[in-house]
Amino acid sequence: MSIRVTQNILNQNLLFNLQRTNKTMDQLQEQVSSGRKISKPSDNPVTAVRGMFYRSSLNEIDQYKRNADDGLAWMTVTDESLDEVTSVLQRVRELTIQGTNGTNSDTDRNAIANEINQLKEHLGEIANAQIGGKYIFAGTDVKTPPYDTASKQFSNTNNDKLELVVGQTNTIQINVEGTSVFNNDEAGGVFKVLGDIVADFRSPNSSSTDHLTQLDSQMDNLLRERSELGARMNRMELSMSRIEGLEVSTTRLLSNEEDVDMAEVITNLKTQENVQRAALSVGARIIQPSLVDFLR
Repeated sequence: MSIRVTQNILNQNLLFNLQRTNKTMDQLQEQVSSGRKISKPSDNPVTAVRGMFYRSSLNEIDQYKRNADDGLAWMTVTDESLDEVTSVLQRVRELTIQGTNGTNSDTDRNAIANEINQLKEHLGEIANAQIGGKYIFAGTDVKTPPYDTASKQFSNTNNDKLELVVGQTNTIQINVEGTSVFNNDEAGGVFKVLGDIVADFRSPNSSSTDHLTQLDSQMDNLLRERSELGARMNRMELSMSRIEGLEVSTTRLLSNEEDVDMAEVITNLKTQENVQRAALSVGARIIQPSLVDFLR
């Protein structure tokens, strides 16, 4: 049995098809203006979930990058400080060799002692080096100066490690324990060695202490600490390179998931515009003529 198609059915079908075409055009226009395949999760739940996952991963990567940048800056300042300590100890060694020369007068030895004492004071300033208001040689007690300017001693005993997370399973120590550098023998360390040299050169009777051996021991210890720090700095730089590569890969995956092919979308939009024009043209002909049309 055939179904009678009335004018009302034709009108309703025309409106339905125009509405569907308009909806498609609206979606395409939204994609062109935003550059994204979806504007809300209901457009494509699978794409929305994947996009959320990749975006969350990018947030984590961004935090890892900030941690790595902060950690490398901390280690760079530490290395520069240790380099300055090395220069101080080398100068003290030169003065010590000069001071042990038997031809020096008491005045000469006292002048050498004064210079070494000034270098010892400068060493205390290095021990209290800071970055961002935090003492780099104070372990985890970063708000307390490790070198006591009143007693002229390295008073900090905090040996805790400062570690930063630069990956899901990657944690790197960024600090050097101040006690390992300035009080490695737990007997006053390098400050005691320099203090003994100053006291010896100011004394009329020179002691038999082998100051050069003690200085060499401190410099060897400093070299070990710098070597270990350098290895961790290399690891941090490698981690930063890996993080940057991971960021590029994740960004590409997010782009593939959410970003539209602009040429394809514009082509589809123009196609829908042509479909709409054709539908309107056909609709104008199937709408029931009025009495005015018959009178023409």
